[in-house]
Amino acid sequence: MDEAAWQNAAAADSFYMVLPMDTSMAQVKTEVRMTYDDRYLYLIAICYNALPGANMVESLRRDFNFGKNDNFLVFIDPFEDQTTGFSFGANAAGAQWDGTMYSGGSVDLNWDNKWLSAVKNYPDKYIFEAAIPFKTLRYKRDMLHWGINFSRNDLKTTEKSSWAPMPRQFPTASLAYTGTLVWDVPPPDPHSNVSIIPYFLTSTAKDYTTNKSSGILGREGVDAKIAFSTALNLDLTVHPDFSQVEVDQQVTNLSRYELFFPEKRQFFLENGDLFGNFGYTDVRPFFSRRIGLNTPINAGVRLSGKINKTLRIGVMDMETAGNEEIASPAQNYAVVSLQQKVFKRSNIGFIYIDKAAINYHPTGSDSLKGVYSKYNRNMGVEYNLASANNVFTGKAMILKSFTPGKSGDDLTHAANLQYSSRKWLINGQYEYVGKNYTAEAGYVPRTGFIKLNPSISRYFFPKRGAILTHGPQLTLNYFFDTKFHRTDYENVLAYLFTFRSKSTLSLIGQNDYVRLLRPFDPTNTGKDSLLAGSEHRYSLTGFDYVSAPQHTFTYAASMRYGSYYAGGHIFTAGGTLGYRVQPYVNINMYVNYNNLILPQPWGNVHFWLIGPRIDVTFTNTLFFTTFFQYNQQTNNVNINTRFQWRYKPASDLFIVYTDNYFPAPFAVKTRALVLKLNYWWNL
Repeated sequence: MDEAAWQNAAAADSFYMVLPMDTSMAQVKTEVRMTYDDRYLYLIAICYNALPGANMVESLRRDFNFGKNDNFLVFIDPFEDQTTGFSFGANAAGAQWDGTMYSGGSVDLNWDNKWLSAVKNYPDKYIFEAAIPFKTLRYKRDMLHWGINFSRNDLKTTEKSSWAPMPRQFPTASLAYTGTLVWDVPPPDPHSNVSIIPYFLTSTAKDYTTNKSSGILGREGVDAKIAFSTALNLDLTVHPDFSQVEVDQQVTNLSRYELFFPEKRQFFLENGDLFGNFGYTDVRPFFSRRIGLNTPINAGVRLSGKINKTLRIGVMDMETAGNEEIASPAQNYAVVSLQQKVFKRSNIGFIYIDKAAINYHPTGSDSLKGVYSKYNRNMGVEYNLASANNVFTGKAMILKSFTPGKSGDDLTHAANLQYSSRKWLINGQYEYVGKNYTAEAGYVPRTGFIKLNPSISRYFFPKRGAILTHGPQLTLNYFFDTKFHRTDYENVLAYLFTFRSKSTLSLIGQNDYVRLLRPFDPTNTGKDSLLAGSEHRYSLTGFDYVSAPQHTFTYAASMRYGSYYAGGHIFTAGGTLGYRVQPYVNINMYVNYNNLILPQPWGNVHFWLIGPRIDVTFTNTLFFTTFFQYNQQTNNVNINTRFQWRYKPASDLFIVYTDNYFPAPFAVKTRALVLKLNYWWNL
């Protein structure tokens, strides 16, 4: 901080409190300075302590949990469109945080890029310093104003603050409330901006159920990033490999539909909202995890970014190999997405998706393994509403699919409107999905329905005492067939408490009705099924509790008890226990137990799901993770161990070891070992 460049830079030091209340200046002092040269944007933040004691962090793991760490973050809106941007920061131990921003206030932390930072601790403060290459950012070259905000989380005082004032009902990432970064001259041109990221991988695997071994295999591939402009980027990949990607946390599936797991593969993430955020939670015309699900990806190309200040574009084409074991043909996935800004913060989006089989001519024997569509196409438009102050948000969309052999009733349309103030959160939503609507490259677990989903929450703010806020929440989910005959509903009444310590408690009552549209096994284990057309009513009560995050020992607990399908009963309990040795070791134990009491042929069925996880972060560039998962429902034990050494920024060495076992008798199913090296090379 004693360097001349920082002494001569202007300081931003008047921060506003956001939580626990947004009606005063921050009590915890923060001071920020920025400067730049022809290659880097520099930032330094002095984060003073208001109370004595050690800073609170989980570990040195990158992209930490915001609410469980003392941290400083910056949110940058280079186009000043209050919709997209970038976020960088670190916790008080120096673990980095970076992500792309979309939808006006969401941060995708799976994005990973090249930048430098350091944190140093003192008795009365910690200092964060960062150098962000202009090549890492996307921006319009001649703009003299960027949106910007700084956020500070201090767990000892339970205070969250920001430089630009922020209403407490919104995250500090909300771009509707940024301040302004004023350039004396336009930001510099990063000149040549080409990155080559080759990788080399060697692996061995064995399937003990068939006694087949892969031997020792070698594989190589390459990614490339080519900046057409400071705002438009071309990504190329040849023979990509994602073996180092963190495994999903398993869940016990008692639902009638497919579960959703988020995309974590790096290639699909930059500007990923252009492709994956079209639609709603359960009506997604494009879901990138469909690509390469059972087959390797041969190559892909993606052009994404800004054409100008108001128009974003995303074009992607991916080709996968075939799979002879399931007679799956090679596939080509093509996606075009456009997003035109309208009014202050709203936009109109268009998407076209084409999934096509390559040289697919099935024979009679192939039909025994599976029959695949020669093509499936989707086309749609949506309007995304965001008021200038973010109080009103919403969406309206319409989609149509094109699939051989399916015509008529292949439309989907939906809309919602949400009002968010300090005291009220009100949302109304409807969805219509035709019975022949098909999104083979998307995530639409249910078709042929109309859904009505209103919800309302009210918040009260005591002036004193242990409770910060409390209030009721009512959520209704009603489903009808396309002739508007009711098929099921879910009514949930909850009462929510947030304590000044940052712990939370929810008391929940739920009432459900289901008329089954197809046979269903309520245990999802392949036993006998309840008949289509049968009706079932059940009710549940329970609670969710999450402890205060500022302690080295944390915990969460959840419980539901009530009636269930076929006149049965269900008891569900779960939770997590966490302990950290700051900042090097973070231990978490996840446990979930389901006890189903049903008539014959099911009887008393119980499922355990146990998932201990140990994160050891030797430094902020050297990590070791072990994730053990026992899933009784799938009769599987999985062990995933990953070592990562970030030997240069965005360049890594990974060693990944994976085992799958039968729980009883305890025996190996499959085993694999992978060593992968990649290097980020800027030309």
